[in-house]
Amino acid sequence: MSTPATSMNALTIRLDDELFAVEASQVREILDLVPITEVPNAPAFVGGLINVRGRVVPLADLRVMFGMERPEPNEDTRIVVMEVNIGGEPTVAGILADKVHDVTDIEAASIEEAPKVGMRWRPEYVKGIGKRNGGFIIIPDMERIFETPGDRTSPAAASEERSAL
Repeated sequence: MSTPATSMNALTIRLDDELFAVEASQVREILDLVPITEVPNAPAFVGGLINVRGRVVPLADLRVMFGMERPEPNEDTRIVVMEVNIGGEPTVAGILADKVHDVTDIEAASIEEAPKVGMRWRPEYVKGIGKRNGGFIIIPDMERIFETPGDRTSPAAASEERSAL
């Protein structure tokens, strides 16, 4: 058994009105919004591709997985390009962020397991909830989010898609 880390070095991003943290070691770069090529019939979660230095990279919207509203991009919208293990393979993918904040350390002692009830997010996609400066930081399980087969739309989005038919 290995000794637990004393802290998590994380990039904090804002999605809607919530603060999220992704492992800083997974982040390759942060981009201003670039042209997005829509992919017909793709799931809402990964509905586009971007060009990152000549490489085709899927662009995911975590707000879909967490059942959040999808506002129009603005001057704070960024793309976080990261390396995520999908099926044991390191894969480069981008995620949309309404705003990128900073790189910070989140003490391991302040990270708790996501509660099974009382959350608006799907608990299987949350690795933990960190506490910092009196607030909460959601730590998504990026590998689980990207590896989830099948339907990648939130229950609300799926309902909207059915009613649009």
